[in-house]
Amino acid sequence: MNSTTQLALPQFESLVPPERILLGPGPSMAHPRVLEAMRQPLVGHLDPYFLEVMDQIQDMLRYVFQTSNSLTLAVSGTGTAAMETAVANMVEPGDPVLVCANGYFGLRIAEMVKCYGGILTILERPWGDVFTLDEIEHALQERRAKVVAIVQAETSTGAHQPVEGLAKLVHAQGGVLIVDAVTSLGGLPLQVDDWELDVVYSGTQKCLGCPPGLGPITLSPRAVERLHKRRTPVANWYLDLNGLEKYWGADRVYHHTAPISAFYGLHEGLRLVIEEGLALRWERHRHNADLFWQGLDRNGLECHVPVDYRLPSLTTVRIPNGVDDIQVRKRLLDEYNIEIAGGFGELKGIVWRIGLMGHSSRPENVELLLGALKEILGAD
Repeated sequence: MNSTTQLALPQFESLVPPERILLGPGPSMAHPRVLEAMRQPLVGHLDPYFLEVMDQIQDMLRYVFQTSNSLTLAVSGTGTAAMETAVANMVEPGDPVLVCANGYFGLRIAEMVKCYGGILTILERPWGDVFTLDEIEHALQERRAKVVAIVQAETSTGAHQPVEGLAKLVHAQGGVLIVDAVTSLGGLPLQVDDWELDVVYSGTQKCLGCPPGLGPITLSPRAVERLHKRRTPVANWYLDLNGLEKYWGADRVYHHTAPISAFYGLHEGLRLVIEEGLALRWERHRHNADLFWQGLDRNGLECHVPVDYRLPSLTTVRIPNGVDDIQVRKRLLDEYNIEIAGGFGELKGIVWRIGLMGHSSRPENVELLLGALKEILGAD
């Protein structure tokens, strides 16, 4: 007779998570319509209905990316998966690669480049600064790169890196340009076609106002040509765009079981972007950021990044001298139900990272946070 070990397990109750006001660097708050969409019945990942959902997501992503790129899709994985998709598909062993790193996520790209055998050059700036076109052009003159990568919205620092005009420099010496738009897509101007960007990726949990779990990405014809003419196979099966484009394209070749509910949520999130209008959405993010920055100034708090290149979606606020970083964040969570984040890397203990993204970017959230900070800091 077979016997099994009886484990003494506690009683597990149904999940009842708190309804936080998410004002950190991500995830942002999901719109109620997005959450409702995710409750809809499951279908198969090759069901005709779901394939139509995928087609519509592609069309809406092209609008949000401002591109006509055929190879535009959402990777089944977070923004980091989209980042690795970009690197894995564009970088071959021995390729010279230039990564512009002025924060944590630029350095993460650099780590991935090494994983895929690229010959890495890192152009660095202090955390919170941005690069000029002249700096990057000089670096390219010293070392011709087949791939150049840069972060438009550096989540670790709150710096908004201008990327317009950069692609021309990269193309002039035969390379392709990768742009990280994880904290910018849907929240500040991004013009993939007009700026001639080659590979641009993002995540769903920031300015798109959806839960984390999908990574939008788009490739220009130049990038697709590079993908199809690789000398070596892509060293990542799951993220190989040669396979993913067959699943998302007309052939509908099975690749993996897509996260159906997550795609429902993205579909509704993109519908909300279109209903609002992309330009008006950009303006909303900027307007609410301005309200926040003005309030910080009134309360005697300083931003880490100068206003000329400060992100509207993510603000780094310098922690005043003598203030306990962790204690302030704990009181915000315990007393006001507000989540913000601390700094990390070079900015650990120096800044708070505060996001106003997607559905979280609302004037009432700005006023609530400013009031809470004023009470907490005034009491310390």
